[in-house]
Amino acid sequence: MREGRDVTLATVTTMTRSDGRAADQLRPITFERGWLEQAEGSTLVSFGRTRVLCTASFSSDIPRWLKGSGKGWVTAEYAMLPRATNTRNQRESVKGKLGGRTQEISRLIGRSLRAVVDMEVLGENSILIDCDVLQADGGTRTAAITGAYVALADSIAWAQQNGLLAPGVNPLKGSVAAVSVGIVEGEPRLDLHYDDDVNADTDMNVVMTGDGRFVEVQGTAEQEPFDRVLLDRLLALAGDGCAQLATLQQQALAAPLTARG
Repeated sequence: MREGRDVTLATVTTMTRSDGRAADQLRPITFERGWLEQAEGSTLVSFGRTRVLCTASFSSDIPRWLKGSGKGWVTAEYAMLPRATNTRNQRESVKGKLGGRTQEISRLIGRSLRAVVDMEVLGENSILIDCDVLQADGGTRTAAITGAYVALADSIAWAQQNGLLAPGVNPLKGSVAAVSVGIVEGEPRLDLHYDDDVNADTDMNVVMTGDGRFVEVQGTAEQEPFDRVLLDRLLALAGDGCAQLATLQQQALAAPLTARG
């Protein structure tokens, strides 16, 4: 912590964020379920100006190393469209290899979703998640995880309706969501958008289950190291944010979904 800057949630002076939000306020969050007609589950999730299309494809195939185990698998791929940002980025398929960031986020999404799926109940089936960033304004990985859960839940509902899972069987053990937190201009902030992210002294992504347990915490001191007290307060801020996201997920899933062919 910088000398003379005692950063606590209780004493810090609230700054004005560039998008007008309070320090502990999420961006406007929306889930547009059934965004793609062809996918078993799909959701266009928006965290403010960040928009990610999440699809979940239900398959009766599984990796070779799981054959005969009676267990299923959930995996994920993450990508960003060339003009998701202010300048065009070349497609990684054209470059001939995936970047390290893309691979890391893909694995994070997969780990996060597997934390709330009972693979034995899923049986020898796979759910393949694709998260494509249409527009990026910070927090793309957290938006992807949060939206992917909704698409995952819809794909499981589709499998139940179509007799691919036994009646009454639900592989979901709970929900999962993710949010970013950080220290910007000496202030702890929730759900960092781009302007927050590029100016953050500390940047952290937190993945949590709907009942408040941690799946993954990724934290980095971009400038000054942070102490245990500040870490605990950032985790508390993230916990509040993930709880709100879990409520929004359940509200979205409770709404009617338009009929699919």
